[in-house]
Amino acid sequence: MATIQALWRFSRPHTIIGTTLSVWAVYLLAMLGQDTPAIFLASLSLVLGAWLACLLGNVYIVGLNQLWDVEIDRINKPNLPLANGDFSIAQGRWIVGLCGVASLAIAWGLGLWLGLTVSISLVIGTAYSVPPVRLKRFSLLAALCILTVRGMVVNLGLFLFFRTGLGSPPTLITPIWVLTLFILVFTVAIAVFKDVPDMEGDRQFKIQTLTLQIGKKNVFVGTLILLTICYVAMVIWGLWTVFPLNIPVFIGSHLLLLFLLWGRSRGVDLEDKGEIASFYQFIWKLFFLEYLLYPLAVWLPAFKLTIF
Repeated sequence: MATIQALWRFSRPHTIIGTTLSVWAVYLLAMLGQDTPAIFLASLSLVLGAWLACLLGNVYIVGLNQLWDVEIDRINKPNLPLANGDFSIAQGRWIVGLCGVASLAIAWGLGLWLGLTVSISLVIGTAYSVPPVRLKRFSLLAALCILTVRGMVVNLGLFLFFRTGLGSPPTLITPIWVLTLFILVFTVAIAVFKDVPDMEGDRQFKIQTLTLQIGKKNVFVGTLILLTICYVAMVIWGLWTVFPLNIPVFIGSHLLLLFLLWGRSRGVDLEDKGEIASFYQFIWKLFFLEYLLYPLAVWLPAFKLTIF
């Protein structure tokens, strides 16, 4: 049980949840216009395989980062398994290596688009953490890595994989473009804010994050502005789009999340590392909710048409 718990912490649970929701949300969007019950059963192995490949790739990326950040994590994140000694470095290497190989094998075994999606993600994840490239040393390039993988590669690559697997042409429809643009900007906010709780270790090991360059107050305000832009843009699209949506659900949910964001941001003590980390996890919860609420609002009109 202790080993399982350590492996769970090693996998960085919030990223595992984000990856899971993104795979299934994109799959639901790819299913639009299909004979849902029949296609779902026929394509279940497709989505489960893609899910497994992406989860293994996720563990590879976050595990590789921990392998190269052990000393930093002993200051910033001392509860991580490599930093506190639950896993040895050798064990960490085995986990990362096996997950990387298995992820690529499954992805390429299932098809070109999934193979490319996972391969590009792993290459960028490697460049992010591993010297001599180690792009995480530079705030702009680090953010670019994260938004490229989570904002573009995963959403668009998985959508094309699912569409071709469902027998449709590899084309991108409006809903996936809108979701991708939202997640792209949202991921910038995550990438910018994620270093705020880790200033001490980053400063000591000369990791030039945006937080160290412009200060945590400016990063905090900038994060709120970016996330507000995301939600306001979604509301505007919901008001003007001709694509079938459940407008009350779509607009109402985004306004509610915007309200919760600003409500939660009030009173955050930027001198309290625990409060900053808690707010960062709250941003991830908003990220999770988008992958739940967006497909729901898109699917409700189609579901109504199918039933009636």
